[in-house]
Amino acid sequence: MSDDEDVIYVRKQKTLHYGSLEEQERSRLATVGPPGADSDGEGTSSSVVQPAETGHVNISDEYMELEEEMNRDRQALLEEFERRKRARQINVSTDDGEVKKNLRQLGEPICLFGEGPADRRSRLRDMLAKLGEDAIKKKQEEEEERIQQEKDQESTWYHEGPDSLRISRSWIASYSLPRAKNRLEEARREQNQPEATRTAHRQELQKNLQAMSIFCSQIGDTRPISYCQFSPDSKMLATASWSGLCKLWNIPNCDLVRTLQGHNCNIGAIVWHPHAMKSESERVCALASCAVDGSVKLWNMER
Repeated sequence: MSDDEDVIYVRKQKTLHYGSLEEQERSRLATVGPPGADSDGEGTSSSVVQPAETGHVNISDEYMELEEEMNRDRQALLEEFERRKRARQINVSTDDGEVKKNLRQLGEPICLFGEGPADRRSRLRDMLAKLGEDAIKKKQEEEEERIQQEKDQESTWYHEGPDSLRISRSWIASYSLPRAKNRLEEARREQNQPEATRTAHRQELQKNLQAMSIFCSQIGDTRPISYCQFSPDSKMLATASWSGLCKLWNIPNCDLVRTLQGHNCNIGAIVWHPHAMKSESERVCALASCAVDGSVKLWNMER
């Protein structure tokens, strides 16, 4: 074996010291010397180089108020613990349908993405812990109160009207009640007729209708015709249209005699006065029309 092979190099390991950094800093400062001592003969103070020697450690007399922040965090933590404790003591229904109903009453979504029945119960329990166990009952009471207020607003109320309203209603009643009485009597007479008589009457009407044919045809308007009526002497025909126009046609030629313009929307009906064509004056009201906006127009035969 040669001499080179006998040489063995051993690597020196680093020594790790375990101790307090405060003690090491104190010993280092003691070795450097007190802060007031001069570093050289030229009178340079060691306080100038102290920041570099101490590792740029800045010492200040200011203090930070951490007590308030710590108390706030501690209070929030205690409230969270109390909420969890209340949540564990709250009894929640195991019926998933009832849980969804309670969530809907609280204004919460009944189901979240990927949420199961157990998760819904936990979410409902957390909501009740935050809002209180009687939150559902309060919501129900508020809903009942709102419904009751709506009912009160929709209730019937009465007020004393003017004398003109009483007079007009009396006139309407005196005009309508006798006609309603006659209509009901006619319906009762027809109801009391034998079934064979009523059937024969319908067959006769059908026979007369089948014997009818078109006498003439005319385009009344660009929009659908909503109503038409013959004059009392059957010499004119009045038509009402959805275009807002009323037109008068002569019979039997079906020529346009006059166009009545006054409505701004669909016209529902137009009727003749029973004595429209008997009066010699053209300024007398002969026609009345009404539209879907509630407006009523009166027309005479004056051009």
